[in-house]
Amino acid sequence: MRDPGHSDADAAFRIEEEHPHDGTAVLSLHGEADLHVAGELRDRLSAVLDGGPSSLVLDLSGVTFVDSMTLGILVGGAKRVRSAGGQMRLVVPHEPIRRIFEVTLLDRVFPLDETREQSLAATRAT
Repeated sequence: MRDPGHSDADAAFRIEEEHPHDGTAVLSLHGEADLHVAGELRDRLSAVLDGGPSSLVLDLSGVTFVDSMTLGILVGGAKRVRSAGGQMRLVVPHEPIRRIFEVTLLDRVFPLDETREQSLAATRAT
């Protein structure tokens, strides 16, 4: 589902990485998360998880589109984090993107937070 309020210039995909506190990594995705960038996302997610964070926050605030390939990569990442005893949370403040997770019932798989601060607070609490 594309957000009609975004231009093509917004579609350029990029990933920013932060480590706000020990054991937590944040990946901020920007642009369209689709099959064209699936390999980059999978590789980056794998590299971050190889570092062994106990908590991973994926900030989708800057995402304008999510396809099924991306959802599959996120599910795979969540399985990997959980198998190591960690947690993965998603920041999904925009209704069109949040709706994708609700329609696919992935809101039952991923904790969805409105803000990065909520996700980070939840990672500290566990």
